[in-house]
Amino acid sequence: MKIFYAQDPYDRDAHVASVFLAGPTPRSKDVPSWRPEAVELYKKHEFDGHLYIPERDDWEALEGYGNQIEWEHYHLDICCAILMWVPRELKLMPSLTTNVEFGLYLRSKWKVRSRSGYRLFYGRPDDAPKNGYLNYCYRKFTQREPCNTLEGLVEETMEYMKRLSDI
Repeated sequence: MKIFYAQDPYDRDAHVASVFLAGPTPRSKDVPSWRPEAVELYKKHEFDGHLYIPERDDWEALEGYGNQIEWEHYHLDICCAILMWVPRELKLMPSLTTNVEFGLYLRSKWKVRSRSGYRLFYGRPDDAPKNGYLNYCYRKFTQREPCNTLEGLVEETMEYMKRLSDI
Protein backbone atom coordinates (compact mmCIF):
# COMPACT_ATOMS: atom_id res chain seq x y z
CA MET A 1 0.00 0.00 0.00
CA LYS A 2 1.24 3.46 -0.87
CA ILE A 3 -0.06 6.49 1.01
CA PHE A 4 -0.18 10.00 -0.41
CA TYR A 5 -0.69 12.90 2.00
CA ALA A 6 -1.82 16.40 1.07
CA GLN A 7 1.69 17.86 0.94
CA ASP A 8 3.03 15.02 -1.24
CA PRO A 9 3.53 15.35 -4.99
CA TYR A 10 0.61 14.36 -7.17
CA ASP A 11 0.25 10.66 -7.92
CA ARG A 12 1.16 10.40 -11.59
CA ASP A 13 1.03 6.58 -11.57
CA ALA A 14 -2.60 6.25 -10.50
CA HIS A 15 -4.23 2.92 -11.17
CA VAL A 16 -7.55 1.24 -10.53
CA ALA A 17 -6.81 0.23 -6.93
CA SER A 18 -6.93 3.69 -5.36
CA VAL A 19 -9.10 5.18 -2.63
CA PHE A 20 -9.55 8.77 -1.50
CA LEU A 21 -10.37 9.06 2.22
CA ALA A 22 -12.95 11.88 2.13
CA GLY A 23 -14.70 13.29 5.16
CA PRO A 24 -14.13 15.89 7.83
CA THR A 25 -10.58 16.87 8.67
CA PRO A 26 -9.58 18.08 12.13
CA ARG A 27 -8.49 21.70 12.22
CA SER A 28 -6.40 21.29 15.35
CA LYS A 29 -3.83 18.88 16.76
CA ASP A 30 -6.15 18.41 19.74
CA VAL A 31 -8.90 16.80 17.64
CA PRO A 32 -8.11 13.22 16.63
CA SER A 33 -8.46 12.23 13.00
CA TRP A 34 -10.46 9.18 11.98
CA ARG A 35 -8.11 8.48 9.03
CA PRO A 36 -5.36 6.56 10.94
CA GLU A 37 -8.00 3.97 11.87
CA ALA A 38 -9.02 3.72 8.20
CA VAL A 39 -5.38 3.18 7.18
CA GLU A 40 -5.05 0.38 9.74
CA LEU A 41 -8.22 -1.25 8.39
CA TYR A 42 -6.85 -1.17 4.83
CA LYS A 43 -3.63 -2.75 6.13
CA LYS A 44 -5.68 -5.42 7.92
CA HIS A 45 -7.45 -6.21 4.63
CA GLU A 46 -4.08 -6.28 2.79
CA PHE A 47 -4.97 -3.45 0.43
CA ASP A 48 -2.33 -3.22 -2.27
CA GLY A 49 -3.25 0.10 -3.82
CA HIS A 50 -2.93 3.83 -3.29
CA LEU A 51 -4.60 5.75 -0.47
CA TYR A 52 -5.08 9.51 -0.83
CA ILE A 53 -5.30 11.29 2.50
CA PRO A 54 -6.24 14.99 2.40
CA GLU A 55 -4.35 15.74 5.59
CA ARG A 56 -0.74 16.60 6.15
CA ASP A 57 1.40 14.03 7.92
CA ASP A 58 2.66 16.91 10.07
CA TRP A 59 0.87 19.92 11.50
CA GLU A 60 2.89 22.64 9.83
CA ALA A 61 0.85 25.61 8.68
CA LEU A 62 -0.17 25.55 5.05
CA GLU A 63 1.16 28.16 2.66
CA GLY A 64 -2.20 28.99 1.10
CA TYR A 65 -5.30 26.88 0.82
CA GLY A 66 -5.40 26.79 -3.00
CA ASN A 67 -2.71 24.13 -3.30
CA GLN A 68 -4.60 21.89 -0.85
CA ILE A 69 -7.83 22.24 -2.83
CA GLU A 70 -6.13 21.47 -6.13
CA TRP A 71 -4.37 18.41 -4.66
CA GLU A 72 -7.69 17.12 -3.34
CA HIS A 73 -9.61 17.70 -6.58
CA TYR A 74 -6.93 16.00 -8.66
CA HIS A 75 -6.94 12.87 -6.51
CA LEU A 76 -10.73 12.81 -6.11
CA ASP A 77 -10.99 12.87 -9.89
CA ILE A 78 -8.50 10.05 -10.56
CA CYS A 79 -9.27 7.60 -7.75
CA CYS A 80 -11.19 4.39 -8.25
CA ALA A 81 -13.23 4.73 -5.06
CA ILE A 82 -14.11 7.53 -2.68
CA LEU A 83 -14.61 6.44 0.92
CA MET A 84 -16.63 9.20 2.58
CA TRP A 85 -16.82 8.73 6.34
CA VAL A 86 -18.76 11.49 8.11
CA PRO A 87 -18.34 11.30 11.91
CA ARG A 88 -19.73 14.82 12.06
CA GLU A 89 -19.25 16.72 15.32
CA LEU A 90 -20.85 20.14 14.99
CA LYS A 91 -18.35 22.16 17.05
CA LEU A 92 -15.06 20.45 16.18
CA MET A 93 -15.68 18.88 12.74
CA PRO A 94 -18.81 20.37 11.16
CA SER A 95 -18.01 18.79 7.78
CA LEU A 96 -18.98 21.74 5.61
CA THR A 97 -16.46 20.97 2.87
CA THR A 98 -17.45 17.31 3.13
CA ASN A 99 -21.03 18.24 2.27
CA VAL A 100 -19.86 19.96 -0.91
CA GLU A 101 -17.62 17.05 -1.91
CA PHE A 102 -20.49 14.62 -1.27
CA GLY A 103 -22.67 16.55 -3.70
CA LEU A 104 -19.93 16.86 -6.31
CA TYR A 105 -19.04 13.17 -6.32
CA LEU A 106 -22.24 11.35 -5.30
CA ARG A 107 -23.18 10.46 -8.88
CA SER A 108 -19.62 10.10 -10.11
CA LYS A 109 -18.88 6.80 -11.83
CA TRP A 110 -15.70 4.91 -12.53
CA LYS A 111 -15.66 3.41 -16.00
CA VAL A 112 -13.68 0.27 -16.74
CA ARG A 113 -13.99 -1.70 -19.98
CA SER A 114 -17.46 -0.40 -20.77
CA ARG A 115 -18.76 -1.11 -17.25
CA SER A 116 -19.24 1.49 -14.60
CA GLY A 117 -20.43 1.85 -11.05
CA TYR A 118 -20.94 4.53 -8.46
CA ARG A 119 -17.58 5.01 -6.82
CA LEU A 120 -18.58 7.00 -3.73
CA PHE A 121 -19.06 4.85 -0.63
CA TYR A 122 -20.66 6.74 2.25
CA GLY A 123 -21.01 6.01 5.92
CA ARG A 124 -21.43 7.66 9.29
CA PRO A 125 -21.83 6.60 12.90
CA ASP A 126 -25.49 6.23 13.84
CA ASP A 127 -25.20 9.07 16.35
CA ALA A 128 -23.55 11.59 13.97
CA PRO A 129 -25.86 14.63 13.71
CA LYS A 130 -27.16 16.39 10.61
CA ASN A 131 -26.55 13.59 8.08
CA GLY A 132 -30.19 12.99 7.15
CA TYR A 133 -29.96 14.70 3.76
CA LEU A 134 -26.77 12.82 2.86
CA ASN A 135 -28.43 9.54 3.91
CA TYR A 136 -31.49 10.27 1.75
CA CYS A 137 -29.51 11.25 -1.35
CA TYR A 138 -27.10 8.33 -1.02
CA ARG A 139 -29.99 5.85 -0.90
CA LYS A 140 -31.82 7.53 -3.77
CA PHE A 141 -28.93 7.76 -6.21
CA THR A 142 -26.84 4.68 -5.44
CA GLN A 143 -29.57 2.30 -4.23
CA ARG A 144 -27.25 1.45 -1.32
CA GLU A 145 -27.56 1.91 2.42
CA PRO A 146 -25.13 4.18 4.29
CA CYS A 147 -22.67 2.15 6.33
CA ASN A 148 -22.61 2.76 10.08
CA THR A 149 -19.06 1.48 10.77
CA LEU A 150 -15.76 2.54 9.30
CA GLU A 151 -14.68 -1.10 9.00
CA GLY A 152 -17.81 -1.95 7.02
CA LEU A 153 -17.17 1.00 4.73
CA VAL A 154 -13.57 -0.09 4.10
CA GLU A 155 -14.84 -3.59 3.30
CA GLU A 156 -17.36 -2.16 0.79
CA THR A 157 -14.62 -0.32 -1.08
CA MET A 158 -12.43 -3.42 -1.09
CA GLU A 159 -15.27 -5.54 -2.54
CA TYR A 160 -15.95 -2.89 -5.20
CA MET A 161 -12.31 -2.84 -6.29
CA LYS A 162 -12.24 -6.63 -6.39
CA ARG A 163 -15.24 -6.57 -8.75
CA LEU A 164 -13.45 -4.02 -10.93
CA SER A 165 -10.32 -6.15 -11.11
CA ASP A 166 -12.45 -9.13 -12.25
CA ILE A 167 -13.73 -7.22 -15.29
